[in-house]
Amino acid sequence: MNNGTVKFFNTEKGFGFIKDDNTNQEYFVHVTGLVDEVRENDKVTYELQEGRKGLNAVNVKRA
Repeated sequence: MNNGTVKFFNTEKGFGFIKDDNTNQEYFVHVTGLVDEVRENDKVTYELQEGRKGLNAVNVKRA
């Protein structure tokens, strides 16, 4: 499991970005990858999965 912070999430469009706490790298997250509802600045745990355009955050839960 990785730890990060929700940098941006658009609930209307169903996607956003999570910034990893350790690497500062940003990962795309889609509403289908969420376990819990998230908002900007929420602390989350997540896993990474290869998507069409690179790594995506999946199994995203509020920490």
